[in-house]
Amino acid sequence: MSDSQHPVRPTDPRTVSELAEAVHAGLPATIADLGALVRIPSVSWDAFDPEQVRRSADAVAALVEGTGLFDQVTVSRAPIGGTGTLGQPAVLARRAARDGKPTILLYAHHDVQPQGDDADWDTPPFEPTVKGDRLYGRGASDDKAGVMTHVAALRAVHEVLGGDLGVGVSLFIEGEEEFGSRSFADFLVQHEDELRADVIVVADSDNWSTTVPAITVGLRGNVTFRLTVRTLAHASHSGMLGGAVPDAMLAMVKLLATLHDDDGSVAVAGLTSREADHPEQSEQKLRDESGLLEGVTPIGRGPILSRVWSQPSITVTGIDAPSVANASNTLSPEVSVRISARIAPGQTAEDAYAALEAHLRAHAPFGAHVQIDDVDQGDPFLVDTTGTAIADATVAMTEGWGEAPVQTGIGGSIPFIADLVRTFPEAQILVTGVEDPDTRAHSPNESQHLGVLHRAILSEAILLARLDARG
Repeated sequence: MSDSQHPVRPTDPRTVSELAEAVHAGLPATIADLGALVRIPSVSWDAFDPEQVRRSADAVAALVEGTGLFDQVTVSRAPIGGTGTLGQPAVLARRAARDGKPTILLYAHHDVQPQGDDADWDTPPFEPTVKGDRLYGRGASDDKAGVMTHVAALRAVHEVLGGDLGVGVSLFIEGEEEFGSRSFADFLVQHEDELRADVIVVADSDNWSTTVPAITVGLRGNVTFRLTVRTLAHASHSGMLGGAVPDAMLAMVKLLATLHDDDGSVAVAGLTSREADHPEQSEQKLRDESGLLEGVTPIGRGPILSRVWSQPSITVTGIDAPSVANASNTLSPEVSVRISARIAPGQTAEDAYAALEAHLRAHAPFGAHVQIDDVDQGDPFLVDTTGTAIADATVAMTEGWGEAPVQTGIGGSIPFIADLVRTFPEAQILVTGVEDPDTRAHSPNESQHLGVLHRAILSEAILLARLDARG
């Protein structure tokens, strides 16, 4: 349903004012609750303590119960693709709609990335620390601030609208997004009725800046896999045979070099780009945000944001080979790497994987044996920008931030959105977030800008009130 069919009106000024007062008054408690969540090291990866993820889920469930909006709040786990293994605990709650009002599903995740080396942090990663206008800690932004955006917005709406609230609300706070959302599809099947909604808000993305909000309308997909190259049946003396037989490292290096042109653009036939308009971004802003070293040039062709939003990319994210410390004078018989490819919106991950596989097998040098396994795929996503939900969200963000949102793409991937689309094809999906260019999600010194958190909460509260006003 387009905006031209249903003109979008401002939110009732009195409602906005009352919500703003409620959000502002509740901000100290919101920040304290966020800090308490950050103290729980809820890393969902297999090598970490699963009890911490359970603690985190219980803490989130208590916060959700405290909103006073839900009759029942549960902590639930779903199986992982018929393996017999259960995924990490998620928090689920639902409030039924009344009087023909729509239902909104609010999504975030409470698990976090590993902290890495503590020495790389300026403050302890699981000790929330406020410096200036930012709260530092692992998960302070990604995505425990997303969790608190939902909780605080619901608190404010409940305080202002109280018993008159008719909009339906489902809440899904996942516990394994950082480890691949392995049980996500099964969770949707297991709880389809509780999660069904007219509008879905995924609070796990970025903003244009700390003063300008964004609605993410495009996400790249992903294809990751392990690539193994073999050239010898066993290791051999590099002095005796070097120069006559190819070692696996030589073959791997030459093969990987075929994936890019000289300017760093992807050179794999069959990987597509998307034609679209992109906001201007300077090379200096790219250098500042990425930490690009002096003298190192950017890669790729076209506008900078086109390269990260609408073109494919290929990155070698890991390598299994003899370490420098343990290197001997031998020809390596086998080398493995982990490849992460990002797929432009408009192409399926399946087609992209087929193109990558064909390229690697066709370009293997010296007849090297190529093996590809441990494959993971996630489709790209494009938001339908003609719906009423994005129009309401645009108004809500403009009123909550004092600035209209920019419609942006994201170079990263949220593969589970494809699962949401398949399960709830009629739902309108909004991808919002509390991050900003200085958040450093997944990196040391991750932080949440508290002004952004404040404005994100108010915007979501206004959105909930706007949906509640719909007949």
